[in-house]
Amino acid sequence: MRIYPPIWFLRHGQTVWNKAYRLQGQLDSPLTDQGIAEARRQAVVIAPVLKEAPAIWVSPLGRARQTADIALDGASYQTDPRLMEIHAGRWQGMLRTEIMDAQPDWAACAPSALEIYEAAEGGEGIAAFEARILAFLRDLSGPTVIVAHGLLGQVLRAHVLGADVGQAGALSNLQGVVYHLRDGQEYVLEAPE
Repeated sequence: MRIYPPIWFLRHGQTVWNKAYRLQGQLDSPLTDQGIAEARRQAVVIAPVLKEAPAIWVSPLGRARQTADIALDGASYQTDPRLMEIHAGRWQGMLRTEIMDAQPDWAACAPSALEIYEAAEGGEGIAAFEARILAFLRDLSGPTVIVAHGLLGQVLRAHVLGADVGQAGALSNLQGVVYHLRDGQEYVLEAPE
């Protein structure tokens, strides 16, 4: 298992489409009031880390940048297109119920979000998604803060933890927390209530 530098991963806060169970992929919707509050909680957790001047990378999609602007309290960052969420092809913008209704055989197996995106018509697919995440990880040279997306975070975290991508969908996918990855272990950091 490859050991990566320390990583602090922040999933963007809840968006209008997250709340409606609408697949976003590489489309965008703004943070809800709850999403803004989640980014503020992340700001409390990440503040001491930012004092150490880590590299900071953010997905160029609006919801991640909106989260970064709040959670990083104005710290400068760079964007990288390799941190964008998986592309869901023609399913982007569709409600999860619409997709499930069109796939009646899925009712019995309750697919994970990653499995749904893998099956998306005209989508990016897990192999290409995983390849760009690995390319990003290989470029890390020191402690890094990353603000990006839920499915990207699951795949990235699975690799850092030495798990198979098939297990990524079983990892937690929380908003409003910071996932600290260090020495092949994961710690979920939360702001005090």
